[in-house]
Amino acid sequence: MTKLLNKLANDRKGATAIEYGLIAAFIALAIVATLPGIGKALGTTFNGVNAALTNANN
Repeated sequence: MTKLLNKLANDRKGATAIEYGLIAAFIALAIVATLPGIGKALGTTFNGVNAALTNANN
């Protein structure tokens, strides 16, 4: 029993998995935070292209 407890106490795999999980969460948060700005810029760009194509047909 003592051997098992010592093995679990010295195991760092769980801490590493938690660290990777936190890194992934922060990256996802950064992506979600930037999406509204990107969507607005893309909307403006596509509206400009649409206007240019509409004017080219006239």
